Amino acid sequence: MVSLAKGDKVSLEKQAGGSLALVAMGLGWDAVKKKGFFGFGGGANSIDLDASCVLFDASGSRLDVVWFRQLQSRDGSVVHSGDNLTGDGDGDDEVIAVDLTRLPANVQTLVFIVNSFRGQTFAEVANAFCRMVDRRTGKELARYNLSGGQNATGIIMAKVYRDGSGWSMIAIGEPGQGRTFDDMMDGIRRHV
Repeated sequence: MVSLAKGDKVSLEKQAGGSLALVAMGLGWDAVKKKGFFGFGGGANSIDLDASCVLFDASGSRLDVVWFRQLQSRDGSVVHSGDNLTGDGDGDDEVIAVDLTRLPANVQTLVFIVNSFRGQTFAEVANAFCRMVDRRTGKELARYNLSGGQNATGIIMAKVYRDGSGWSMIAIGEPGQGRTFDDMMDGIRRHV
């Protein structure tokens, strides 16, 4: 597993040790714990983050999108696990699974975004991360830490793109404002 910093690139095939067919982008987070009066009454609010994946062709045209209102791409190659409204629990809170072998040939880039639908900022989020996993083996290929106390309501997490005969991933980590991916399309397009 490679721990990525903003702007880092990794060959997913190299990390997988061969050809790659099934991957998943996992997103996990927790709400920042609030300190109570004299140590009492603390806790955390629930945080509703939403993972999205926008598919682009070589010219930068948007072909499809997968998010909590459309849980599957039109061709079925990209599938969202469903909306997690709280971030409770350990591990991945939302997962976007991609069958690289079923992606149409004109899909060149997949951009993964996270937004706070309720408008909460990432200053209220702890332990946020995204990670790319080989679904066949369960091996974590790359991880990117999204936490940082930003006042943004969205983050362009990473992009996965065709790189010769394989796939590579770049950690983007660009903060933005918006309740959904649509609100951040100008920023997203700069990375296609």
